[in-house]
Amino acid sequence: MTAMIDDLLPDLIALRRDLHAHPELAFEERRTSGMVAAALREAGLEVHEGIGGTGVVGVLRRGRSDRMIGLRADMDALPILEQGDRAHISRFPGRHHACGHDGHTAMLLGAARHLARDESLEGCVAFIFQPAEEGRGGAREMVREGLFERFPCEAVFAVHNWPDLPLGVASTRPGPIMAAADRFDIVVRGRGGHAAQPHNTPDVVLAASELVAQLHTIVARRVPPAENAVLSVTRISGGQSHNVLPAAVELTGTVRSFNVAVQDTIEKAVRDVAAGVARASGSTIDVEYTRYYPATTNSAAHAQLALEAARCAGLEAQTAAAPAFTSEDFAFMLQERPGAYLWLGQRGAANPAPLHHPSYDFNDDALAFGVRWFVAVARLALLCTDSSSKR
Repeated sequence: MTAMIDDLLPDLIALRRDLHAHPELAFEERRTSGMVAAALREAGLEVHEGIGGTGVVGVLRRGRSDRMIGLRADMDALPILEQGDRAHISRFPGRHHACGHDGHTAMLLGAARHLARDESLEGCVAFIFQPAEEGRGGAREMVREGLFERFPCEAVFAVHNWPDLPLGVASTRPGPIMAAADRFDIVVRGRGGHAAQPHNTPDVVLAASELVAQLHTIVARRVPPAENAVLSVTRISGGQSHNVLPAAVELTGTVRSFNVAVQDTIEKAVRDVAAGVARASGSTIDVEYTRYYPATTNSAAHAQLALEAARCAGLEAQTAAAPAFTSEDFAFMLQERPGAYLWLGQRGAANPAPLHHPSYDFNDDALAFGVRWFVAVARLALLCTDSSSKR
């Protein structure tokens, strides 16, 4: 399969670097989606635009079978100022492809181009180019707008570059592969007053400090030891002067977990702890708790298929020992259809930066592996007699 895609790589590298130089944020991927749609049309695919805002789906139909497999790539960048001196550095300060979605888009376009010229394929492939993965739930919006009613995929697959793994290695696992992501925003309110007269007002700074300490006991004391979860307070703000007790302090944080029962336990505990601190301090505490991404959960059969496809693509395929606590909105698609999410190693000597780092850049040497994996997973899934198997 290597030689079969070699002719595609120069154009894919140029495309990837062009996308990197012109990053677009969530639901603003108009240039990117336009380029994707044009490339799919040029390859002869049926193209559907504007799904979930700026999402694009290209459909390839081959032979007499109407069985359909979905392959997904995300397109959006992050609101980060890029650092570095590479020729294709972002031309837009404050926007940066710091998660490699430019690479994902290029890989899936490469797979579409290759499969479009392969007459031996039997079945249908939906190439799903999704907006707004970075915290805005573009996958959820595509599903809400009838993605799988319009394109009835039996299964759906996605890949993410993974700097923790060396180039040439791929990894996934049955069950959870990425965590559910929740956010809490808390406001501790008092009346405010003079710092020299703390007896006249609830001290919201002290209450907020106690709240932070108690929140960080929840996982250790409320969640069963056999379960995995993380709670982190990530922001605290309040007050403007050294001699004034503020009227309010704000807290923000995140919770990561892998099943709904643990989510329920933690959310209830956050609210209970806040209520207890409010009573003890005489303050008022308002809690807003948002579950924005569910856990990304692979079906066992499709995780195995993804690993077999990795071996077919020339990768060293590994079963991941544990899921990651990062989150991924591909979870919304896996709630609707069985499938799998794969980590593709991209660590090389040239760019050791992790995901979401200001100096991160996608490793173009991973493009060929990604194209070959997408091609292999589509072929294997369409050959399976039971690719609709449930989790």
